[in-house]
Amino acid sequence: MSDVTVLVTGYEPFGEFETNPTCRIARRLDGETIGDAATVVGRELPVVFDEMEAELEEYLAEHDPDVVCGLGLAAGRNALSLERVGINLRDTAGIPDNDDREVTDEAVDAEGPVAYFATLPLREMKSAMRDAGVPTTLSTDAGTHLCNDFLYAARHRAETDDREFRVGFVHTPFSHEDAARRDEGEPSMALETMTRGIQEGLAVSVNALE
Repeated sequence: MSDVTVLVTGYEPFGEFETNPTCRIARRLDGETIGDAATVVGRELPVVFDEMEAELEEYLAEHDPDVVCGLGLAAGRNALSLERVGINLRDTAGIPDNDDREVTDEAVDAEGPVAYFATLPLREMKSAMRDAGVPTTLSTDAGTHLCNDFLYAARHRAETDDREFRVGFVHTPFSHEDAARRDEGEPSMALETMTRGIQEGLAVSVNALE
């Protein structure tokens, strides 16, 4: 196996959150090598429904990745969460996107199926990440905001375009610095630990391509 490309995306800050650890993780991983042959492309995405998918499409067209892994912040969680399902639903539930757009009961794709499963080897990833000392759980779905939008949209493109790539999504807690700044006693994890966990999970995903 050679010339494998892994696209990792994080989101910009949004809502009440002044920083977002996921874009920092993506930047840290940009240019890193996973295993012997996989190169990571780390990019940031906007928290805007009308822009995110267009930027994702640009990254897919430019880099032609074999593995696509989105990252998003889930305030209040105490572990990395591997999301299993992306659903065809947008509902901001009182948290507008960064263009102040709120949506209720809107489809991600009006002609798409009800849901898509992630296609990364999630249970094997979880085992490797926990073995590396990184708290990791499986989560049923990615919600109904931009994180879910990413998982559903990326899977829809993998199914309907003339491209082959595997897709997953990981929710992260606050970084320690973010939680300390907020001073509300919320769960957090060291940015270095989260980055290591993502690396371990991606290594499993790359090996599964063989």
